[in-house]
Amino acid sequence: MSESALSAPVKRFLTGLGFSVKGEIDGCDIVAIHHGAPPLLVIAELKLGLSFELILQAVDRLTAADEVWLAVPQTRKGRDRDRRARRLCQLLGVGLLTVNLKTGHVEPECRPGPYRPRLDKAWRSKLVREFENRRGDPMEGGISRRRIMTAYRQTCLALAAALQAGPMRPRDLAEVSAKAGVMLRANVYGWFERTAPATYGLTKLGAQEVAHFLAAEEAAGKAGGSDGVQGSDR
Repeated sequence: MSESALSAPVKRFLTGLGFSVKGEIDGCDIVAIHHGAPPLLVIAELKLGLSFELILQAVDRLTAADEVWLAVPQTRKGRDRDRRARRLCQLLGVGLLTVNLKTGHVEPECRPGPYRPRLDKAWRSKLVREFENRRGDPMEGGISRRRIMTAYRQTCLALAAALQAGPMRPRDLAEVSAKAGVMLRANVYGWFERTAPATYGLTKLGAQEVAHFLAAEEAAGKAGGSDGVQGSDR
């Protein structure tokens, strides 16, 4: 199968929108003009799959055209079905067409034009909260095979460090975190155990974890700086 198999369906689609359409003009797969005042110039690029190279080609075409459309074969699980890819096209102001090569049907997945994605307020709030609560900058960017040092984990480590002195009540740990009681009861990492009513100590795992972390902190401090384990609330 070649890209030319997309040509006739895309030409029919643009013709149906009122454009005069011609193929292969000055390196562009399809050029279409809607004769008005002023005329509207459209470029369509045909590819067998949605790729970064095709996106770059679209960006280049935007300097000459009023609208740019990308056309790819319709698939079940390809990039053309990925909402992120469609959103990228929208952000660039590029239209995306998928072509059913069996029927010739052309589906506009997104249309060219200005686009601003709807703000995800919950995610934004989560990002800001984690940023503000995380102490220092303990993580390198791009890490995928190490545990993430979240603000919640930092606070649990701070609680565990305090409990090295022996079992305590949540109110004794209020200076570490105002949510000490909630976090001790939740015991997300399995580090804490209730030793008496309203009193908590460290499990064997908790003692090992905080000892390992503090040793790593000491080594990092000697190497030139440390972010410590002072508490912060999630």
